[in-house]
Amino acid sequence: MSTKILFVDDEANVLEGYQRNLRKRFAIDTALGGESALALMSKEGPYAVVVADMQMPGMNGVELLMQARINAPDTVRMMLTGNADQKTASEAVNKGHIYQFLNKPCSPEMMASALDSAIHQHRLVTAERELLENTLNGSIKLLTEVLSAAEPHSFGRGEVLRGYIRAFAEALQLKQTWDLELAAMLSQIGYMTIPSDLVTKARAGHGLTGPEKDMLLRVPEIGSKLLRNIPRLESVAKIVLYQDKNYDGTGFPFDSVAGEDIPVGSRILKVLSDLAQLEAQGVLRHRALEQMQSRAGLYDPRVLDTAFFCFDVYLTTPTSAKASSHAVPLQELKSGDTLSANVETRDGILIVGAGTKVSPMILEKLRNFEQLNGIKEPIHVLTT
Repeated sequence: MSTKILFVDDEANVLEGYQRNLRKRFAIDTALGGESALALMSKEGPYAVVVADMQMPGMNGVELLMQARINAPDTVRMMLTGNADQKTASEAVNKGHIYQFLNKPCSPEMMASALDSAIHQHRLVTAERELLENTLNGSIKLLTEVLSAAEPHSFGRGEVLRGYIRAFAEALQLKQTWDLELAAMLSQIGYMTIPSDLVTKARAGHGLTGPEKDMLLRVPEIGSKLLRNIPRLESVAKIVLYQDKNYDGTGFPFDSVAGEDIPVGSRILKVLSDLAQLEAQGVLRHRALEQMQSRAGLYDPRVLDTAFFCFDVYLTTPTSAKASSHAVPLQELKSGDTLSANVETRDGILIVGAGTKVSPMILEKLRNFEQLNGIKEPIHVLTT
């Protein structure tokens, strides 16, 4: 964790004084003026603390620290000010989220005490962020592992969708797609709450009762509610909720949201999900897209047009095409392998479906089935 400190002033002798008096206790860099400071932050950062003089030609201290907040939000920002601009500095605390300002002249002892406090604050901020990120990542990993074990068909579909999302994003040169990729992976998480016999019945194309249809219709809502309980996944939960909503406003959820008011991530997921479903049925990609174009009102026209472009460039091979595979015994199956055929018990009960990417949890599940019931071997996996 960085504990470097950057002092910014337009007077070289002032910066030399900071170096001389504080270098034995702190790792210090200096910059003559705001523009030089921003360049140094970009090249040598991140800094734990930035201390800037208020009155500098060109970019003043408030402007610098406000920009520093954007470029390096975890950096603690402090400002030095003379009595004449104390009122201005006080008002700037709220605007630039400045941690503390000190009056000039500031003694080395007072500055050292203020820096100790700022470094402590920086450690608190970064520790809280890292804890939250680790908790979030752990929650996501657990959810995907549980989905892969409890509902491998849905997990496999999510894996396919994530691949489509990445190709779509690459074609459009989108940089921030984590929420869309995560929504694709967890779009089917609601199926974990549906009785397995009902899911099997629906996938086999058997007739469903009214309550059964309603239960399956609300899978996106169930998934959205599960995801809303996890901090920072609010946007993902909303994408999942509206993933089946038609562009003209029909479909679930039954509200007035339509057109551009539907989250753009949901509109993208709707197109790519239906495309993946048609291809899984053996429809060639260009035929699938043509069929979708004839479905008036279901899709955002711009998203559908973009799908024609990006998949023609990046995914020219239909996903339904036969891929080469090879057979392995269970003991040689590895996490990361993709199944090219269903895995069943010796008495014909499906354990994991074709197209599923093997996770550590699925691997453990297969080993447990082998001990209890035995499984049909060898297992067929895609050749990489």
